[in-house]
Amino acid sequence: MIKESTLKTELSDKQFEVAAGDYFIHTVKAGEIIRITDLYGNQAADTLFYNADDPSERYSAMDTVREQGNIYLSTGSVLKTNENRDLLEIVADTCGRHDTVGGACATESNTVRYDLEKRCMHACRDSWMLAIQEHEELGLNKDDITHNINFFMNVPVTETGGLSFEDGISAPGKYVELRALMNSIVLLSNCPQLNNPCNGYNPTPVAIHIWHN
Repeated sequence: MIKESTLKTELSDKQFEVAAGDYFIHTVKAGEIIRITDLYGNQAADTLFYNADDPSERYSAMDTVREQGNIYLSTGSVLKTNENRDLLEIVADTCGRHDTVGGACATESNTVRYDLEKRCMHACRDSWMLAIQEHEELGLNKDDITHNINFFMNVPVTETGGLSFEDGISAPGKYVELRALMNSIVLLSNCPQLNNPCNGYNPTPVAIHIWHN
């Protein structure tokens, strides 16, 4: 559901710009609000979420989809953990729909989906692994890279039950805003994918704004 926010970016407490292909990792405290903005349109932001106090508890696509009865996320969607607890809630959204089932690009999937020569291309899982390595203090490891949300990404389900990666439904300046319901680690890969339409074949930056309690 489309819903605009009343928050002003110029009054946010923290601001970041995440370059195409880069990662963003940050802890947001319970009650804080984080906004992800698709600055130029048609950019996928592959994002993982964790309980900052115990990262073994993390965003679960299965629990989230089951509890809300919908594979897409928008305003009012509550992200559930693998312990079926509330992690974050989407409180504003000007895009209207975000993917939970398309997964994230990896060197292996690039090879299978596209061509052997694509194996060496940068992928979201590379960004996540780099983030974990450079932020050991957060207590994450390779086993913690599980379900992710593809904000702004358009992955329709076909009539035969398959997935189709299509042109995005976002546009410049569209955003999604989430309120943390527990202390949460946000790990975002600003997708570098060049082989399908999720980034319009031209990855671009996204902006992050955070408002404190």
